[in-house]
Amino acid sequence: MRLDRFDPSNIRVSSGGGGFPGGGGGKLGCGSLVLVLIGSLVFGVDPGQMLGTLQGVQQQTSAPSAPTGPQDTTQICEANAYALESCNALDSLNRTWQPLFQQANIAFEQPTLNFYTGGTRSGCGAAQSAMGPFYCPADQGIYIDTSFYDQLDRQLGAGGDFARYYVMAHEYGHHVQHMLGLNAQVRREQERNPSQANALQVKMELQADCYAGVWAGRNRELIESGDMEEGMTAAAAIGDDTLMKSAGQAVNPESFTHGSSAERMKWLKTGLETGNEDACDTFSAVR
Repeated sequence: MRLDRFDPSNIRVSSGGGGFPGGGGGKLGCGSLVLVLIGSLVFGVDPGQMLGTLQGVQQQTSAPSAPTGPQDTTQICEANAYALESCNALDSLNRTWQPLFQQANIAFEQPTLNFYTGGTRSGCGAAQSAMGPFYCPADQGIYIDTSFYDQLDRQLGAGGDFARYYVMAHEYGHHVQHMLGLNAQVRREQERNPSQANALQVKMELQADCYAGVWAGRNRELIESGDMEEGMTAAAAIGDDTLMKSAGQAVNPESFTHGSSAERMKWLKTGLETGNEDACDTFSAVR
């Protein structure tokens, strides 16, 4: 995908540096692209540390990082090729989604892209890079250790720039949900009806997939040959059923947290083909 170089004045980024003492164990308020299953099955992380995703946001006493200025933004974004790609995607995502909120007269704030290595603390608690990229609604931050992209390529066979842009656009989709108030509604419903917690989480994740597709669909002129195939390959690789099979486990739809490979591909494709956020109503769709 031929994205323009980022404009430092149009993005908010932060660099958290290295890890934190004591490892992970915090609760993340919104799902990452590959949170529980990839963390436990691919990277060997205890999934019990990660299931806080379904419990809501755990506020921390530490304040989130302040947005950096244009000079710092450039330095952070040029730290490596993956960081530069992520910043280019963030700029494009801001330019795509912000006008849609303005047209609908809905308040919008840009998220902050936080780069870190190994581990970090967010407004939603402690996190390890093994959890994969994630969005924290408490501080409106997208968090990513860019070494994840190497794992995505080598261990899951989902390489290519569009696969990486899909990761960013999916997490940005969770920010869109937060700005719309949908995230809070879903968390309340999960608390009210715990038996439906997983099913609701899946719908959230599939909608974020669809929103990722909407972004790409609205920038169709920038899509290159092979991009859609890269996106579909990535969506298929991180389906709950595919990950369970790869781990030698029986496929149990009731334990899904992100959706099957077929569902993830379907909703990413829906967003790509329509470029219409209204087509992303995964909550009304019958599974």
